[in-house]
Amino acid sequence: MVTAAQPLRRAMAVRHLGPNWYASVMGTAIVATAGAALPVPVPRAACTAVWTLSLTLLVALLAARALHWTHHRDQARAHLMDPATAPFYGCLSMALLAVGGGALTVGRDWIGTEAAVALDVVLFTVGTAVGLAAAVAVPYLMAVRHRVEPGQATPVWLLPLVAPMVSAALGPLLVPYLPAGQARETLLFACFAMFGLSLLATLLMLPLVFARLVTAGPLPLALTPTLFLVLGPLGQSTTAVGNFAEYAPGVVPAPYSQGFDVLTVLYGVPVMGFALLWLGFATAHVVRARRQGMRFAMTWWAFTFPVGTCVTGAEALARHTGLVVYEGLAVALYAVLVAAWLVAAAQTARGVVSGALLAGPRPALPAPRPVTVRTTSGAVR
Repeated sequence: MVTAAQPLRRAMAVRHLGPNWYASVMGTAIVATAGAALPVPVPRAACTAVWTLSLTLLVALLAARALHWTHHRDQARAHLMDPATAPFYGCLSMALLAVGGGALTVGRDWIGTEAAVALDVVLFTVGTAVGLAAAVAVPYLMAVRHRVEPGQATPVWLLPLVAPMVSAALGPLLVPYLPAGQARETLLFACFAMFGLSLLATLLMLPLVFARLVTAGPLPLALTPTLFLVLGPLGQSTTAVGNFAEYAPGVVPAPYSQGFDVLTVLYGVPVMGFALLWLGFATAHVVRARRQGMRFAMTWWAFTFPVGTCVTGAEALARHTGLVVYEGLAVALYAVLVAAWLVAAAQTARGVVSGALLAGPRPALPAPRPVTVRTTSGAVR
């Protein structure tokens, strides 16, 4: 029997459920899609099962967030006005896109190609619209409403800017299912435009993040995993140019389709090199933070999706260069991805069951009252 108090309890349970939770959907979906394209055999059924889990998580989080906006609009507005939380609205876009792309990659084995295409069309369209809106709205809020200092810059600021890059990387998967001619070419060039949009915006924001690290010191312990977010635009852009090259033949004129092949190597190889440099830099910071007592937080999901984009980027370079070293890199990074996903998923499940992750922030303890000492003369010091 459902009592009147039960809906209220469910509504209160999601009061502090922020948009950062969509990172769990992204991290789960990339495990499936990256595993399906590895140069070594990975059980297809396992990838499909993981994608199904990501779809389930997406549906559950969409429902929970709808409940959040319905019953806790004050908290939802506070999230938008918080410069530390607002960028996570880019995660909604990337979660929709990641699950949609996974539908065509592995989900079609379960739901069929026709349903997979329909699902991806819906998720790609909505995810791209949300991503473009976030790429404009969040920086606008940061400039007009938020009050931020240079020392507050974190890699989280990149999230709304990376969302269009995810659209750019996954949009080409839909090209073969469109009518030949203008429709296919328009989608491919639209994805290329979003590639440029996201890349240039990231190049503007990333120096602020690095300058903050150099001048203000390491990030707070709980935010240290977000250094891995920088890998997102690097790996995803490499994946995008690889997909452009694979789907361009027969869609765009020959000189341009060949140009995409050249771009894949000339752009992807140096960017992947920088991604590996940043991976070492971020890992060193995480090891330091762990030694100083860093505990699990939802920021640990930053170890998943960004690393997954580097896996798919290395896979693209392996296909276009034929170099075994990129195949080995993809396999090694995928092992890191799976290990990170297992840890983050287990800790998240534990935190949800215990209620620790859904609890609100602890109120600050009052400052201790000053101690007074009475002297023999009666004066108070």
